[in-house]
Amino acid sequence: MRRFLAGGGAALLLAGAGFFIWTGLAQNDDDPVPDAPAQSGSAATPAESPPRQPPSADERSREQRRFDRMDRDNDGRIAQAEFLLSRRRAFDRLDANHDGRLAFEEWALSASRRFAEADADHDASLSRAEFATTAPRRRPQTRQANCRC
Repeated sequence: MRRFLAGGGAALLLAGAGFFIWTGLAQNDDDPVPDAPAQSGSAATPAESPPRQPPSADERSREQRRFDRMDRDNDGRIAQAEFLLSRRRAFDRLDANHDGRLAFEEWALSASRRFAEADADHDASLSRAEFATTAPRRRPQTRQANCRC
């Protein structure tokens, strides 16, 4: 128990000594940071300029763009048919026999094709190596012109 108390006391003494040394060095600093040079001309001084913030998308303009994409006939209103157009196109791509009904086989057609292509030994099951070939292909990410990622 004495060793524990002695260790704690020694740690406090070291921390206190470090603090006093640090404050003493800060007070004896003969070379303070120089003031910024005065700006000439009519440009705003750094104290008057607004803080630099990264550009952000205007929520209203983003929402307006989304509205404009949905409003196909540009009448300023979105009809139900316009609202459901993207869903209709997705459904039509899946409805292989175009009967207006989506069977499970039609819904799972692309997955079934991927399974059949990956099943190299045609045993109706995928090994680890065969399953690895079904991983989705990732699009290469291109940097936008104004992006500083």
